[in-house]
Amino acid sequence: MPVVRTAAALLRASHLPPTLAVTAFAAAYAWGVGAPAGLAARVALAVLAGQLSVGWSNDWIDAARDRAVARPDKPVATGAITTGTVRAAALVAALACVVLSFLLGTAPGAVHVVAVASAWAYNAWLKSTPWSWAPYALSFGLLPSVATLALDDPCVAPATTTLAAALLGVGAHLANVLPDLEDDAATGVVGLPHRLGRRRTTVAAVALLLTAAALVVLSMPGGPTPAGLVALGAAAGLAASAAWVAARRPERRYPFLAAIGVAAVAVGVLVATG
Repeated sequence: MPVVRTAAALLRASHLPPTLAVTAFAAAYAWGVGAPAGLAARVALAVLAGQLSVGWSNDWIDAARDRAVARPDKPVATGAITTGTVRAAALVAALACVVLSFLLGTAPGAVHVVAVASAWAYNAWLKSTPWSWAPYALSFGLLPSVATLALDDPCVAPATTTLAAALLGVGAHLANVLPDLEDDAATGVVGLPHRLGRRRTTVAAVALLLTAAALVVLSMPGGPTPAGLVALGAAAGLAASAAWVAARRPERRYPFLAAIGVAAVAVGVLVATG
């Protein structure tokens, strides 16, 4: 059925794994800092709408580039869906994001809209500049405060949490770009990873991910626990495996999945420690 095929193509165009991962992390963190289940669910809905808008806007804006290099993982490039449909979905999701964000309150709504707007700025322009890392740092760094500002006793997220989230965002950006360095360069996208080159980008991604995980574990109240150190070891293993795959199978997307795994470890520690 055409409707089913279009829906399936839209799901693929939404960058579903990172979209769901970021949504789950935001909801888990909100619950971990004391948000009731209903509030954590509303945070998740706002973040989900924002992430969908970001994913769809990426495929809309990059449609011509993706067609030029025949990206098989992009539904617009393969003809499974039209650019107009993805554009419409991105705009509807962006509107839903604004509404859902401000239902959390003025402060968390404004912070989340800024975070999503930063991600749109990456898609529209900054990905082709040396500042390609900045939207990731800003958007991910702001995300924990969306949850804490929505609480009955609102506050900005702790500085260590904010910094760790920003480092995770930049590390994920570097890991995500690794398989696409050549295709991006061929279509005029020359962000920070392209300027650093594959080797330095890999090293930087691993270093940032490990630093973020270490920051979370070492800043635990009362100092790191045995469980925290085990979590840090797991994060180190994921980061090391990402570097190994990036060096030997550069076309694989495993480094980005490993980055999501490191983020999951960090969020798990944050939730466990409240």
